[in-house]
Amino acid sequence: MKFMKLGSKPDQFQTEGENIRYVAAELATDMVISVGDVKFYLHKFPLLSKSSHLQKLVASASDENEEIRIHDIPGGPAAFEICAKFCYGIVVTLNAYNVVAARCAAEYLEMYETVDKGNLIYKIDVFLTSCIFRSWKDSIIVLQTTKALLPWSEELKVVSRCLDSIASKASTDPSKVDWSYTYNRKKLPSENGHDPLWNAVKKQQTVPKDWWVEDLCELQIDLYKRVITTIQAKGRISADVIGDSLKAYALRRIPGFIKGTIKGGDILKYQFLVDTITSLLPTEKNSVPCSFLLKLLQASFLLECGEEGRVELMQKIAQQLGEATIADLLMRSPTGETTLYNIDIVQDLVQQFVMQAHSSQNDSSDDPEFQVMYSGFTSDSKIKVARLVDAYLAEAARDSSLPLSRFVALADMVSSFPRSTHDGLYRAIDMYLKIHPGMTKSEKKRICRLMDCRKLSGEACAHAVQNERLPLRVVVQVLFFEQARAAATVDSGSIPDLPGSVRALLPGGSYGSSRSATTNTDEDLDRDQISEELKTLKGELASLKLTNKGSTNDTKLTTEKIDANKVKTIFSRLWLSKDRGGENSSSDTSESPTSTAEETRSTPSGSRRHFSS
Repeated sequence: MKFMKLGSKPDQFQTEGENIRYVAAELATDMVISVGDVKFYLHKFPLLSKSSHLQKLVASASDENEEIRIHDIPGGPAAFEICAKFCYGIVVTLNAYNVVAARCAAEYLEMYETVDKGNLIYKIDVFLTSCIFRSWKDSIIVLQTTKALLPWSEELKVVSRCLDSIASKASTDPSKVDWSYTYNRKKLPSENGHDPLWNAVKKQQTVPKDWWVEDLCELQIDLYKRVITTIQAKGRISADVIGDSLKAYALRRIPGFIKGTIKGGDILKYQFLVDTITSLLPTEKNSVPCSFLLKLLQASFLLECGEEGRVELMQKIAQQLGEATIADLLMRSPTGETTLYNIDIVQDLVQQFVMQAHSSQNDSSDDPEFQVMYSGFTSDSKIKVARLVDAYLAEAARDSSLPLSRFVALADMVSSFPRSTHDGLYRAIDMYLKIHPGMTKSEKKRICRLMDCRKLSGEACAHAVQNERLPLRVVVQVLFFEQARAAATVDSGSIPDLPGSVRALLPGGSYGSSRSATTNTDEDLDRDQISEELKTLKGELASLKLTNKGSTNDTKLTTEKIDANKVKTIFSRLWLSKDRGGENSSSDTSESPTSTAEETRSTPSGSRRHFSS
């Protein structure tokens, strides 16, 4: 820390009690100055020779011995004492903690060069310019002290000079930083002493580009905002470093921020913190991690912050929603809500993403800001969001109080998004069926319409055909599309005719998506007849699969050589495992996704993998 000593005489100021200060000298004091609740017994000549304001006060007094009262001097008794000691020539040490108070008090006392050459104001200004504002940490300390000295520190431009000094140093090329700074978040190899040597000479320490972030966390939010705004105005710091600074400040200043459980403390203070940080977020996309934005949004809801800032925050999150994780989205519902997780927030975010994606496709604009906002809404980002929603629904479905309507509404929002597979959606549906066993047939149909059986992987299909929680219609569709795929592989898409009762369970009018309109035909059909026809369907599917595995050129000849009895036995066992409610519980079958596939490949005693549900 920089400091400056003024004067050469020893300290002659003495204390009597708590509120009296006097100068121990042979000459009796002839002046009493009351500053706040402290009385100073001093001599007129040293003070009046350097202070124009004291000259005016003495001249206006009706009595020479009248006590002079000063109650509005900035810095109070401590700052006045520094000025008084300077007048006496007593040694005074100025540093970053007291220099602003002394400067403001000197201004109040009008200690100008016109009153006396080499007066206190001049000396302090030299010290500020040559030392304080050239020091990184001293500038931060001085800026902190200015808050208690407003409006004097503002009018004297001490605040603006501090801001410019800090912003200029933060904007300096890291390779030219040669002063000390605080950096404890992630030590560099060179800072830990592990930097490799180059030609037996230790490499020069590398300064990280965000070296200044932690030191600014010491500032109060109003000063911090002004520093960040000044840094942004200079335009030499990248948006991602600004984002790092905001993240570090939030973690330091908002208790429980990372856990999303802000409790107690000054709620208004934390509201202002969250709103201010939100307003400082860079406009550039991906400048701040999506996980941090979601934590900020969660804090905004917990603290009931302003609606305007929350809307702006949700727009930023929607732009990079594909980067979010399940842990980021699993926000607890507010107190009093019946559901475990706040699915409304996720629904609003997905809706915002859909709106922005739609705008990016349909609107054209030459506005650079528009192009930045809506860039990146590619099919890849939609795929990521669809997967994210599927995974979120699988976790949210574990909540027994989650209404079916909210589950379906969220899934419908991304129904048009491209997916390479519907396995994630199937897992979410299966989990909802498992946690809500009392669902009606119509409710089960409603939730299963979300899924396209044609987009299930072989592993998911094997799990689905044994899943007793699924409606019979869905099982038939899964088996049919598996048979169709195998047939297409063997015979370029030829599909054998199906019995009428099985065909009735497939999507209406064609073998299309399982999301097509369906009827209640399966409720009216004879279940035993369907079971027999499903067994036949599974046998045909197995034959096609085994034919496809053959290595001969004549596939028809290979088909004839297949052991039909063996295939029939394997798939009959698969079907019976679904029909035997007493032997295999629904949880057992739902946890064995690849059992069917495994049995077609190996012996019945082969090991099974598990489809997580």
